[in-house]
Amino acid sequence: MSSNQQLLEYPKKFVELLAAPFIGREEEAKVITLALLSKEHVILIGEPGTAKSALARRAAELLNAKFFMYLLTKYTEPAELFGALDINALKQGLYKRITKDRLPESEIAFLDEIFNANSAILNALLSLLNERVIYDGYNVIKVPLRTLISASNRVPDEPELDALYDRLLLRHYAKPVSEDLWKDLINSAWDYEFSNKWIVKEPFMSVKQLDELYNLIPQVDLSAVKSKLLKLYAMLEEKGIHLTDRRKGKVLKIVSAHAILNGRIKAIEEDLIVLKYIAPKEIDDFEKVSALLSEELKTPIKYMKELNEIYSNIKEASKYVDAANDSDPRLIELIRSLRATRDRVLALGKESGDEKVEEFSKEVVKEIDVLLEKVARKLGIYT
Repeated sequence: MSSNQQLLEYPKKFVELLAAPFIGREEEAKVITLALLSKEHVILIGEPGTAKSALARRAAELLNAKFFMYLLTKYTEPAELFGALDINALKQGLYKRITKDRLPESEIAFLDEIFNANSAILNALLSLLNERVIYDGYNVIKVPLRTLISASNRVPDEPELDALYDRLLLRHYAKPVSEDLWKDLINSAWDYEFSNKWIVKEPFMSVKQLDELYNLIPQVDLSAVKSKLLKLYAMLEEKGIHLTDRRKGKVLKIVSAHAILNGRIKAIEEDLIVLKYIAPKEIDDFEKVSALLSEELKTPIKYMKELNEIYSNIKEASKYVDAANDSDPRLIELIRSLRATRDRVLALGKESGDEKVEEFSKEVVKEIDVLLEKVARKLGIYT
Protein backbone atom coordinates (compact mmCIF):
# COMPACT_ATOMS: atom_id res chain seq x y z
CA MET A 1 0.00 0.00 0.00
CA SER A 2 1.40 3.43 -0.95
CA SER A 3 1.90 6.18 1.63
CA ASN A 4 -0.93 8.19 0.04
CA GLN A 5 -3.32 5.25 0.28
CA GLN A 6 -2.46 4.80 3.94
CA LEU A 7 -2.93 8.52 4.52
CA LEU A 8 -6.35 8.47 2.84
CA GLU A 9 -7.58 5.95 5.39
CA TYR A 10 -7.32 8.47 8.23
CA PRO A 11 -10.07 11.07 7.57
CA LYS A 12 -13.12 8.77 7.61
CA LYS A 13 -11.91 7.07 10.78
CA PHE A 14 -11.28 10.50 12.31
CA VAL A 15 -14.92 11.46 11.68
CA GLU A 16 -16.07 8.24 13.35
CA LEU A 17 -13.88 8.83 16.41
CA LEU A 18 -14.91 12.47 16.63
CA ALA A 19 -18.62 11.68 16.52
CA ALA A 20 -18.48 8.52 18.66
CA PRO A 21 -19.43 10.00 22.07
CA PHE A 22 -22.14 12.27 20.68
CA ILE A 23 -25.46 10.81 19.58
CA GLY A 24 -26.77 12.19 16.29
CA ARG A 25 -23.74 14.43 15.66
CA GLU A 26 -22.23 12.71 12.62
CA GLU A 27 -22.92 15.70 10.35
CA GLU A 28 -21.27 18.11 12.77
CA ALA A 29 -18.22 15.82 12.98
CA LYS A 30 -18.08 15.66 9.19
CA VAL A 31 -18.23 19.41 8.63
CA ILE A 32 -15.55 20.03 11.28
CA THR A 33 -13.32 17.44 9.61
CA LEU A 34 -13.82 19.08 6.21
CA ALA A 35 -12.78 22.41 7.75
CA LEU A 36 -9.65 20.83 9.25
CA LEU A 37 -8.72 19.10 5.99
CA SER A 38 -9.13 22.29 3.95
CA LYS A 39 -7.73 24.83 6.48
CA GLU A 40 -11.04 26.66 6.35
CA HIS A 41 -13.32 27.87 9.14
CA VAL A 42 -16.73 26.64 10.24
CA ILE A 43 -19.72 27.95 12.13
CA LEU A 44 -22.22 25.72 13.93
CA ILE A 45 -25.56 27.47 14.29
CA GLY A 46 -28.02 26.21 16.85
CA GLU A 47 -29.31 26.35 20.38
CA PRO A 48 -26.95 25.76 23.35
CA GLY A 49 -26.35 22.18 24.41
CA THR A 50 -25.88 20.62 20.99
CA ALA A 51 -22.28 19.45 21.66
CA LYS A 52 -20.62 22.22 19.64
CA SER A 53 -17.81 23.06 22.07
CA ALA A 54 -17.34 19.40 23.07
CA LEU A 55 -16.82 18.41 19.42
CA ALA A 56 -14.25 21.19 18.96
CA ARG A 57 -12.31 20.16 22.06
CA ARG A 58 -12.36 16.48 21.07
CA ALA A 59 -11.10 17.32 17.56
CA ALA A 60 -8.11 19.08 19.10
CA GLU A 61 -7.45 16.15 21.46
CA LEU A 62 -7.56 13.63 18.60
CA LEU A 63 -4.93 15.71 16.81
CA ASN A 64 -2.93 16.76 19.87
CA ALA A 65 -3.34 20.31 18.57
CA LYS A 66 -2.95 23.49 20.60
CA PHE A 67 -6.49 24.51 21.51
CA PHE A 68 -8.12 27.73 22.68
CA MET A 69 -11.77 28.36 23.45
CA TYR A 70 -13.68 31.39 24.64
CA LEU A 71 -17.24 32.67 25.00
CA LEU A 72 -17.58 36.14 23.48
CA THR A 73 -19.77 38.91 24.86
CA LYS A 74 -20.00 42.52 23.74
CA TYR A 75 -17.76 43.36 26.70
CA THR A 76 -14.95 40.93 25.78
CA GLU A 77 -11.63 42.80 25.56
CA PRO A 78 -8.96 42.01 22.94
CA ALA A 79 -6.55 41.09 25.73
CA GLU A 80 -8.80 38.19 26.72
CA LEU A 81 -8.30 36.61 23.31
CA PHE A 82 -4.93 37.84 22.14
CA GLY A 83 -3.07 38.19 25.45
CA ALA A 84 -2.38 41.04 27.85
CA LEU A 85 0.21 43.70 27.12
CA ASP A 86 3.70 42.88 28.41
CA ILE A 87 4.33 45.65 30.94
CA ASN A 88 8.06 44.98 31.15
CA ALA A 89 8.39 45.23 27.38
CA LEU A 90 6.28 48.38 27.40
CA LYS A 91 8.73 50.00 29.85
CA GLN A 92 11.43 49.40 27.27
CA GLY A 93 9.32 51.04 24.59
CA LEU A 94 8.17 47.79 23.03
CA TYR A 95 4.50 47.06 22.29
CA LYS A 96 4.16 43.34 22.88
CA ARG A 97 1.52 40.90 24.08
CA ILE A 98 1.90 37.85 26.29
CA THR A 99 0.27 35.32 23.98
CA LYS A 100 0.92 32.12 25.95
CA ASP A 101 -2.19 29.90 25.95
CA ARG A 102 -4.13 32.55 24.01
CA LEU A 103 -5.67 32.56 20.54
CA PRO A 104 -2.45 33.64 18.70
CA GLU A 105 -0.75 30.36 19.71
CA SER A 106 -3.64 27.99 18.97
CA GLU A 107 -3.88 25.59 16.03
CA ILE A 108 -7.59 24.97 16.58
CA ALA A 109 -9.82 27.52 18.28
CA PHE A 110 -13.44 27.56 19.37
CA LEU A 111 -15.23 30.89 19.76
CA ASP A 112 -18.74 30.64 21.17
CA GLU A 113 -21.33 33.31 20.26
CA ILE A 114 -18.88 34.76 17.76
CA PHE A 115 -21.34 37.39 16.53
CA ASN A 116 -21.15 39.11 19.92
CA ALA A 117 -17.67 40.34 18.97
CA ASN A 118 -17.20 44.09 19.37
CA SER A 119 -15.59 46.17 16.62
CA ALA A 120 -12.03 45.86 17.98
CA ILE A 121 -12.20 42.07 18.09
CA LEU A 122 -14.17 41.89 14.85
CA ASN A 123 -11.44 43.73 12.93
CA ALA A 124 -8.75 41.47 14.37
CA LEU A 125 -10.74 38.34 13.52
CA LEU A 126 -11.14 39.34 9.87
CA SER A 127 -7.38 39.38 9.26
CA LEU A 128 -6.91 36.31 11.47
CA LEU A 129 -9.37 34.24 9.41
CA ASN A 130 -8.22 35.44 6.02
CA GLU A 131 -4.48 35.95 6.36
CA ARG A 132 -3.59 34.06 9.58
CA VAL A 133 -2.14 37.26 11.04
CA ILE A 134 -3.16 39.66 13.77
CA TYR A 135 -2.41 43.35 13.27
CA ASP A 136 -1.71 44.57 16.78
CA GLY A 137 -0.44 48.10 17.22
CA TYR A 138 2.92 48.20 15.46
CA ASN A 139 3.19 44.42 15.27
CA VAL A 140 2.04 41.81 12.81
CA ILE A 141 1.58 38.52 14.66
CA LYS A 142 1.63 35.42 12.45
CA VAL A 143 -0.55 32.67 13.91
CA PRO A 144 -0.52 28.88 13.42
CA LEU A 145 -4.32 28.72 13.43
CA ARG A 146 -5.53 25.97 11.14
CA THR A 147 -9.26 26.17 11.73
CA LEU A 148 -11.58 28.36 13.74
CA ILE A 149 -14.66 26.48 14.88
CA SER A 150 -17.27 29.03 15.88
CA ALA A 151 -20.80 28.83 17.23
CA SER A 152 -23.88 31.01 17.44
CA ASN A 153 -27.56 30.57 18.22
CA ARG A 154 -28.50 32.86 15.33
CA VAL A 155 -27.71 33.98 11.82
CA PRO A 156 -26.44 37.58 11.89
CA ASP A 157 -28.56 40.29 10.29
CA GLU A 158 -26.25 43.23 11.08
CA PRO A 159 -24.42 44.53 7.96
CA GLU A 160 -21.21 44.97 9.94
CA LEU A 161 -21.09 41.19 10.49
CA ASP A 162 -21.46 40.25 6.82
CA ALA A 163 -17.70 40.12 6.19
CA LEU A 164 -17.08 37.86 9.20
CA TYR A 165 -19.98 35.55 8.33
CA ASP A 166 -18.75 35.24 4.74
CA ARG A 167 -15.27 34.21 5.90
CA LEU A 168 -16.76 31.28 7.80
CA LEU A 169 -16.88 29.16 4.67
CA LEU A 170 -18.56 26.09 6.16
CA ARG A 171 -21.92 26.49 7.90
CA HIS A 172 -24.06 23.90 9.59
CA TYR A 173 -27.39 24.07 11.39
CA ALA A 174 -27.00 21.92 14.52
CA LYS A 175 -30.49 20.81 15.52
CA PRO A 176 -31.46 19.00 18.74
CA VAL A 177 -31.52 15.22 18.32
CA SER A 178 -34.80 13.66 17.25
CA GLU A 179 -37.09 11.88 19.71
CA ASP A 180 -36.12 8.41 18.50
CA LEU A 181 -32.56 9.07 19.72
CA TRP A 182 -33.40 10.34 23.20
CA LYS A 183 -32.77 6.95 24.84
CA ASP A 184 -29.33 6.70 23.25
CA LEU A 185 -28.65 10.33 24.15
CA ILE A 186 -29.21 9.94 27.89
CA ASN A 187 -27.09 6.79 28.02
CA SER A 188 -24.30 8.37 26.01
CA ALA A 189 -24.35 11.57 28.10
CA TRP A 190 -24.01 9.47 31.27
CA ASP A 191 -21.02 7.58 29.85
CA TYR A 192 -19.42 10.81 28.67
CA GLU A 193 -19.56 12.36 32.13
CA PHE A 194 -19.04 9.43 34.47
CA SER A 195 -16.89 6.89 32.64
CA ASN A 196 -13.50 6.84 30.95
CA LYS A 197 -14.98 5.37 27.80
CA TRP A 198 -14.49 8.44 25.63
CA ILE A 199 -11.27 9.86 27.05
CA VAL A 200 -8.71 10.42 24.28
CA LYS A 201 -5.74 8.51 25.65
CA GLU A 202 -3.52 9.22 22.68
CA PRO A 203 -3.90 11.26 19.47
CA PHE A 204 -5.36 9.46 16.47
CA MET A 205 -3.34 11.52 14.01
CA SER A 206 -1.12 14.60 14.01
CA VAL A 207 -1.41 18.10 12.60
CA LYS A 208 1.53 17.16 10.37
CA GLN A 209 -0.51 14.32 8.85
CA LEU A 210 -3.38 16.75 8.42
CA ASP A 211 -0.98 18.98 6.45
CA GLU A 212 -0.02 16.01 4.28
CA LEU A 213 -3.70 15.43 3.53
CA TYR A 214 -4.11 19.13 2.74
CA ASN A 215 -1.27 18.81 0.20
CA LEU A 216 -3.35 16.17 -1.62
CA ILE A 217 -6.16 18.65 -2.32
CA PRO A 218 -4.55 20.11 -5.50
CA GLN A 219 -4.04 16.56 -6.77
CA VAL A 220 -7.75 15.70 -6.75
CA ASP A 221 -9.18 15.25 -10.26
CA LEU A 222 -12.16 17.62 -10.49
CA SER A 223 -12.95 17.15 -14.18
CA ALA A 224 -16.14 15.14 -13.54
CA VAL A 225 -17.87 17.76 -11.40
CA LYS A 226 -17.16 21.24 -12.74
CA SER A 227 -19.96 21.48 -15.29
CA LYS A 228 -22.51 20.11 -12.79
CA LEU A 229 -21.32 22.61 -10.19
CA LEU A 230 -21.98 25.52 -12.58
CA LYS A 231 -25.50 24.22 -13.19
CA LEU A 232 -26.10 24.02 -9.44
CA TYR A 233 -24.92 27.62 -9.01
CA ALA A 234 -27.52 28.71 -11.57
CA MET A 235 -30.26 26.66 -9.91
CA LEU A 236 -29.44 28.10 -6.49
CA GLU A 237 -29.58 31.64 -7.88
CA GLU A 238 -33.01 30.88 -9.36
CA LYS A 239 -34.18 29.91 -5.87
CA GLY A 240 -32.85 33.17 -4.43
CA ILE A 241 -29.81 31.60 -2.75
CA HIS A 242 -26.80 33.73 -3.63
CA LEU A 243 -23.17 32.76 -3.07
CA THR A 244 -20.53 35.48 -2.98
CA ASP A 245 -17.63 35.17 -5.40
CA ARG A 246 -15.43 34.18 -2.46
CA ARG A 247 -17.69 31.24 -1.65
CA LYS A 248 -18.16 30.18 -5.28
CA GLY A 249 -14.40 30.17 -5.74
CA LYS A 250 -13.76 27.95 -2.73
CA VAL A 251 -16.36 25.25 -3.31
CA LEU A 252 -14.00 23.06 -5.35
CA LYS A 253 -11.54 23.12 -2.47
CA ILE A 254 -14.17 21.60 -0.18
CA VAL A 255 -15.26 19.20 -2.93
CA SER A 256 -11.66 17.97 -3.04
CA ALA A 257 -11.57 17.68 0.75
CA HIS A 258 -14.78 15.61 0.61
CA ALA A 259 -13.23 13.27 -1.95
CA ILE A 260 -10.19 12.86 0.31
CA LEU A 261 -12.50 12.27 3.28
CA ASN A 262 -13.93 9.36 1.30
CA GLY A 263 -10.51 7.97 0.40
CA ARG A 264 -10.39 9.23 -3.19
CA ILE A 265 -8.28 11.62 -5.25
CA LYS A 266 -10.96 11.82 -7.93
CA ALA A 267 -14.10 13.84 -7.30
CA ILE A 268 -17.49 12.42 -8.22
CA GLU A 269 -20.92 14.00 -8.36
CA GLU A 270 -21.67 12.92 -4.80
CA ASP A 271 -18.88 15.23 -3.54
CA LEU A 272 -20.94 18.26 -4.60
CA ILE A 273 -23.10 17.54 -1.55
CA VAL A 274 -20.73 19.91 0.30
CA LEU A 275 -22.77 22.77 -1.16
CA LYS A 276 -25.21 22.17 1.70
CA TYR A 277 -22.50 23.52 4.02
CA ILE A 278 -21.50 26.46 1.83
CA ALA A 279 -24.57 27.82 0.03
CA PRO A 280 -27.01 28.46 2.93
CA LYS A 281 -27.10 31.85 4.56
CA GLU A 282 -30.46 32.04 6.33
CA ILE A 283 -31.80 29.21 8.47
CA ASP A 284 -34.47 28.36 5.88
CA ASP A 285 -31.75 27.96 3.25
CA PHE A 286 -30.38 24.81 4.87
CA GLU A 287 -33.54 22.84 4.04
CA LYS A 288 -33.87 24.41 0.58
CA VAL A 289 -30.30 23.56 -0.42
CA SER A 290 -30.49 20.02 0.95
CA ALA A 291 -33.74 19.40 -0.93
CA LEU A 292 -32.25 20.68 -4.19
CA LEU A 293 -29.11 18.57 -3.84
CA SER A 294 -31.04 15.43 -2.96
CA GLU A 295 -32.96 15.79 -6.22
CA GLU A 296 -30.06 16.79 -8.45
CA LEU A 297 -27.11 14.72 -7.25
CA LYS A 298 -26.36 11.05 -7.58
CA THR A 299 -25.92 10.45 -3.86
CA PRO A 300 -26.51 7.29 -1.82
CA ILE A 301 -29.66 8.94 -0.44
CA LYS A 302 -31.04 9.42 -3.93
CA TYR A 303 -30.28 5.82 -4.92
CA MET A 304 -31.84 4.52 -1.69
CA LYS A 305 -34.94 6.60 -2.30
CA GLU A 306 -35.46 5.08 -5.76
CA LEU A 307 -34.76 1.57 -4.48
CA ASN A 308 -37.25 2.04 -1.64
CA GLU A 309 -39.89 3.14 -4.13
CA ILE A 310 -39.21 0.04 -6.25
CA TYR A 311 -39.31 -2.17 -3.15
CA SER A 312 -42.72 -0.74 -2.18
CA ASN A 313 -44.01 -1.27 -5.71
CA ILE A 314 -42.84 -4.90 -5.65
CA LYS A 315 -44.76 -5.50 -2.41
CA GLU A 316 -47.90 -4.00 -3.95
CA ALA A 317 -47.43 -6.05 -7.12
CA SER A 318 -47.12 -9.20 -5.00
CA LYS A 319 -50.53 -8.50 -3.44
CA TYR A 320 -51.97 -7.99 -6.92
CA VAL A 321 -50.55 -11.34 -8.11
CA ASP A 322 -52.06 -13.13 -5.09
CA ALA A 323 -55.50 -11.81 -6.00
CA ALA A 324 -55.21 -12.19 -9.81
CA ASN A 325 -56.77 -14.97 -11.90
CA ASP A 326 -54.44 -17.49 -13.53
CA SER A 327 -55.58 -16.28 -16.94
CA ASP A 328 -55.04 -12.57 -16.28
CA PRO A 329 -53.18 -11.32 -19.40
CA ARG A 330 -51.54 -8.54 -17.37
CA LEU A 331 -49.40 -11.14 -15.62
CA ILE A 332 -47.39 -11.67 -18.82
CA GLU A 333 -46.79 -7.93 -19.05
CA LEU A 334 -45.82 -7.92 -15.37
CA ILE A 335 -43.06 -10.47 -16.07
CA ARG A 336 -41.57 -8.18 -18.73
CA SER A 337 -41.81 -5.21 -16.38
CA LEU A 338 -40.21 -7.09 -13.48
CA ARG A 339 -37.28 -8.20 -15.62
CA ALA A 340 -36.66 -4.61 -16.72
CA THR A 341 -36.94 -3.44 -13.12
CA ARG A 342 -34.49 -6.13 -12.03
CA ASP A 343 -31.92 -4.82 -14.52
CA ARG A 344 -32.54 -1.28 -13.27
CA VAL A 345 -32.03 -2.30 -9.63
CA LEU A 346 -28.76 -4.07 -10.42
CA ALA A 347 -27.57 -0.99 -12.34
CA LEU A 348 -28.47 1.31 -9.44
CA GLY A 349 -26.49 -0.79 -6.97
CA LYS A 350 -23.43 -0.89 -9.21
CA GLU A 351 -23.63 2.77 -10.24
CA SER A 352 -23.92 4.04 -6.66
CA GLY A 353 -20.52 2.77 -5.58
CA ASP A 354 -21.93 2.68 -2.06
CA GLU A 355 -21.74 -0.52 -0.01
CA LYS A 356 -25.10 -0.06 1.73
CA VAL A 357 -26.87 0.79 -1.51
CA GLU A 358 -25.40 -2.29 -3.18
CA GLU A 359 -26.51 -4.51 -0.29
CA PHE A 360 -30.04 -3.12 -0.42
CA SER A 361 -30.18 -3.48 -4.22
CA LYS A 362 -29.42 -7.21 -3.77
CA GLU A 363 -32.30 -7.49 -1.29
CA VAL A 364 -34.64 -5.84 -3.78
CA VAL A 365 -33.44 -8.20 -6.53
CA LYS A 366 -34.28 -11.18 -4.29
CA GLU A 367 -37.80 -9.81 -3.79
CA ILE A 368 -38.17 -9.40 -7.56
CA ASP A 369 -36.95 -12.96 -8.14
CA VAL A 370 -39.46 -14.29 -5.61
CA LEU A 371 -42.25 -12.40 -7.33
CA LEU A 372 -41.15 -13.58 -10.78
CA GLU A 373 -41.31 -17.16 -9.52
CA LYS A 374 -44.77 -16.54 -8.04
CA VAL A 375 -46.07 -15.16 -11.35
CA ALA A 376 -44.53 -18.06 -13.26
CA ARG A 377 -46.25 -20.58 -11.01
CA LYS A 378 -49.56 -18.77 -11.41
CA LEU A 379 -49.23 -18.91 -15.19
CA GLY A 380 -48.04 -22.51 -15.13
CA ILE A 381 -44.66 -21.57 -16.53
CA TYR A 382 -41.88 -23.81 -15.21
CA THR A 383 -38.23 -22.81 -15.44
